[in-house]
Amino acid sequence: MENRSKILEVKNLKQHFKVGSGGRKLYVRAVDGVSFDIYKGEVFGLVGESGCGKTTTGRTIIKLYDATDGEIYFNGERIGGGIQSFLNEIKKAKQEAKLAIIENKPAVKAKKELKDKYAALIASSLDVKKEELKAEYKAKLAELNADIKANPDKYQENTEAIEKIKADLNEAVNVQKANIRALKADNAYKGKTIELMKKIQMIFQDPISSLNPRMTVREIIAEGLKIAGIKDNKIIDEKVHAVLKVVGLLPEHAYRYPHEFSGGQRQRIGIARALISEPELLIADEPISALDVSIQAQVINLLKNLQKTLNLSILFIAHDLSVVKYFSDRIAVMYYGKIVELASSDALFKNPMHPYTKALLSAIPLPDPNYEKQRVRYIYDPSVHGYTPNDEVVLREIEPGHFVRSSVKEAEVYKKALVK
Repeated sequence: MENRSKILEVKNLKQHFKVGSGGRKLYVRAVDGVSFDIYKGEVFGLVGESGCGKTTTGRTIIKLYDATDGEIYFNGERIGGGIQSFLNEIKKAKQEAKLAIIENKPAVKAKKELKDKYAALIASSLDVKKEELKAEYKAKLAELNADIKANPDKYQENTEAIEKIKADLNEAVNVQKANIRALKADNAYKGKTIELMKKIQMIFQDPISSLNPRMTVREIIAEGLKIAGIKDNKIIDEKVHAVLKVVGLLPEHAYRYPHEFSGGQRQRIGIARALISEPELLIADEPISALDVSIQAQVINLLKNLQKTLNLSILFIAHDLSVVKYFSDRIAVMYYGKIVELASSDALFKNPMHPYTKALLSAIPLPDPNYEKQRVRYIYDPSVHGYTPNDEVVLREIEPGHFVRSSVKEAEVYKKALVK
């Protein structure tokens, strides 16, 4: 796999949504530091429960959302990313400079130390004691102000050091602002973005709401061609009819409306719309979850045949692990916006290591009454990890190509538990 070229690289992708109102800023960390690669011709499965962030990941990659942070590369070219890391660096530099300046201002430093001391005492005291402490603080502050006034030499500021700190801060901030401007300019370069994004298309989850009921099938599918600048109706008709045949529909279906089709046929129309611009990467967002079981296999087989025939790379988003196992080369398991396990399909089912992965696998039913009677369901409890603030919890490789989100200690346990 490593010898094959990467078509998509996602590095530390973050997508945070602001919630609530007022001065207090609250964020939902829908995607929080996700990294993975997809190789040419590969089907990469992204699984997890509803709300884990898998759909948001797909929508951010295709730029339906602007990423909060991270980087997205398609065929080696940067197509998206966020500026939050640069803003964090600016904030950090300002905080460090502020503390450094205080160190060179003895009067300010003395006042800050006094304030911090009494703030801690007041916060931890009973209500009856708080007023007494506040009065004591005011008296001490008055004494300090008097001392500063009486002994100016004792509290002399180091102006030379302060100026240097300010100059260093200004330089650091300018560097990060230049990075932000370059990134915004890159993201705003519409010509390049449109050309690249034509090569990435999405199949949406709901085949009903994703199709405009006022447009014919021809108009829906041809929309991508018109955006690409193709105006010749004869060429459009030829391409639309050809792609309808590819997905198992008839050319005459092009002149009907979405409500005239079944759920499975609507999803085929959605697939045709995605294929019309001849993409290299398809993002399939739970393409069968809204369909009857009887036609789910038809759509999966269609995607599998298209992947082989057209050498497509597919990011397959789903919550049904049994389907993902059949369809995907590699699988990443998401939980609360983070990837907790990533491995080949065979390795994940043979050696599931993360407790959450085991819980997902234990939920897969089998058409065997005897097995179902004995099937043990695992309930994932995050507290089983027992992480401490000092633990560095990241994706660690426990065998070639098999990564598990864990601490150093956990990773060693997982390595010993591998079934050879």
